[in-house]
Amino acid sequence: MERSGLLDRRSFLKTSVAAASSLAFPRVVSARTPSSISPEEHLSLTGNRFVTHISLVRVNQIEVSPNRSIGEDESADNTIDKIRARRDAFARGCPHGRMTWGLTWLALNDQRQQYKDVRRLLTLYHDQHGDEITFNPGGYFAPMYNTRESIRQTINEALKLISNMVGSGYRPQSLIAGFMDAQNQRLLASDEGIHVCQGQIWSQHAIDNGDGDGGICYPYYPSREHYLKPAQGKSDFIDCVCLDGWTCDFLAARRNGFEGSFNSRMGVGPIETVGNLGLERGRREMLETTAVHFDTGFGLNQFAWVTAIWEVSIGHHEDLTYWLEQIGDRWPGTKVITEGEFGLRWRQHYMDNSQIDYRFVQRGTGAPGSEKNKEIRWFMNKDFRLALLRHVETNGPEEVIDFTRYDLPAHEPQELEREWSLMNVINQKGTRSQDKPRPLLQLAPEHQQLIFSRYPNLRTST
Repeated sequence: MERSGLLDRRSFLKTSVAAASSLAFPRVVSARTPSSISPEEHLSLTGNRFVTHISLVRVNQIEVSPNRSIGEDESADNTIDKIRARRDAFARGCPHGRMTWGLTWLALNDQRQQYKDVRRLLTLYHDQHGDEITFNPGGYFAPMYNTRESIRQTINEALKLISNMVGSGYRPQSLIAGFMDAQNQRLLASDEGIHVCQGQIWSQHAIDNGDGDGGICYPYYPSREHYLKPAQGKSDFIDCVCLDGWTCDFLAARRNGFEGSFNSRMGVGPIETVGNLGLERGRREMLETTAVHFDTGFGLNQFAWVTAIWEVSIGHHEDLTYWLEQIGDRWPGTKVITEGEFGLRWRQHYMDNSQIDYRFVQRGTGAPGSEKNKEIRWFMNKDFRLALLRHVETNGPEEVIDFTRYDLPAHEPQELEREWSLMNVINQKGTRSQDKPRPLLQLAPEHQQLIFSRYPNLRTST
């Protein structure tokens, strides 16, 4: 589908390079069964690496409301055999891991035998493996197409359907939403008792059917003002952990859509990597993006997390197996758990946003859009996010390519529209005249004061 000249991920895949020949790699199974995790370890966030894998089951490509769909009919790609193939691929890569299944409204309600069998099979996976089964409202883009009240009602009804489907008083621990407005994240916690929402797609802009750049790529509690703004205190606090949906290459993610023929969503998702770059280079990009978090990022943040939503319809089962196998070999002890489990671990560790201080450093991987001669540093906290970019070969000074303040008022759209970003001082996408990169010391004095009060070392290192 094409919307306002913006390509969707599937259209981009259809024009991409065909996959190269397969490579064989040794395999070491290092995952541990859930029963071998001690209660103390179960509560621990620090000192651990986490992967959350979400598979999405749907009928139509984008079900924007219970009675309206746009895009392609995908029922032929959501058969019981293909769902079984996805679960088997996950189990081969991580035999004792637990994954999350998201079902759209039509997938929950379709009365064809195919979807009845699918729902029974997913219930079996929950019983056998501890998989999480939850709802995906609006095909990722509910706030862009539906009123807040309509979204609330649909979530309430869908969660009842899931509880009845699974039985035994089951209730998911998370919601897989793509984008979700602040009010419905608040109601998800207060009315439904669910305190984890995959509620933003970090850095997405000019791709698919919604824009949402400006947030933090690791967990935070959102503000009542704006879903991308971390809550500043008790008055605007929402007790719902907001999670990103796709871990992306930070160099690629600074681009706007497919600007320059580069894919800004490149990272651990198979469409943007294997589908675009070919098998060998695409898989390498998936692992190098993972390493940004599991190596340097782990040292900086004392925990690490990588995530992605893979629609069942896209296939790529072998790539999922390979990725999980390589993670187990390279980072033994990585916890592969459900979305809800991870979000609740974070919630147990952080009572509010006052202590979050995420830092990331990435040198380009060499894939298209991730230049090897550039290095990006990200700083993300309650007050602001800051990105510094430099040319490695010339050893030139760092320039600010993003400075988004969270201590300023923010407002979500009140009408139905695609633009849900949070942009103020400088934004990495460069879509406004004020977004031109500049040295940190050329920012306004008040901006420098805010940055240096939290990171004094940046005064002398820039």
